[in-house]
Amino acid sequence: MRLTIYTDYTLRTLMYLGLNRDQLVTINDIAEMHGISKNHLMKVVHQLGLSGMVETVRGRNGGLRLNKDPADINIGDVVRASESDFYMAECFDPENNACVYSPGCMLKGVLSSATAAYLAVLDGVTLSDLIEKKSPLRTRNSGTAMIRMRT
Repeated sequence: MRLTIYTDYTLRTLMYLGLNRDQLVTINDIAEMHGISKNHLMKVVHQLGLSGMVETVRGRNGGLRLNKDPADINIGDVVRASESDFYMAECFDPENNACVYSPGCMLKGVLSSATAAYLAVLDGVTLSDLIEKKSPLRTRNSGTAMIRMRT
C-alpha cells in the first residue's frame, strides 16, 4: 500500500508542528525543511485547520501550530481523513469494477483484511509516538544540525 503525497505531506506537517510546539511556524518553514511545494502544503494546512488539529494565525507575525496535544492525534484517524479511498484493486471500486473474477474472487477479502490490519497498526500510534526523543529530527532552534528528509 502506498500513501498519497497529500497524506505524506499531512503527516510531515503534523510532525514538524509537533517538534516545534513552542513557536508559530510558517508553511515556508515546513516546505524548506522537506523540500516540498508550498502550494501543496497550503491545501494540507487548510484541511488540518478545518479538522481542528492545527490552529492558523493570520497576520504579519502569523503562522500555525498544533491545536491538540500530540498524544491526542491518532495517526490512523489522520490517514483515514487524508486518503480519498482505500481501493487496493479495481474490485474495491463498485463504479469501475470490470474484473471478471469479482463474483467469486477471494483476493478482495484478503486485501480487505490486509488493509484492516494496516489501519489497525496506525490506530495504535499517536503523533506523540512519532516525535518522541528517539526521533532523528531536530527542531529548527535546537542548536543541532537539521536532517533533511527526502521526498
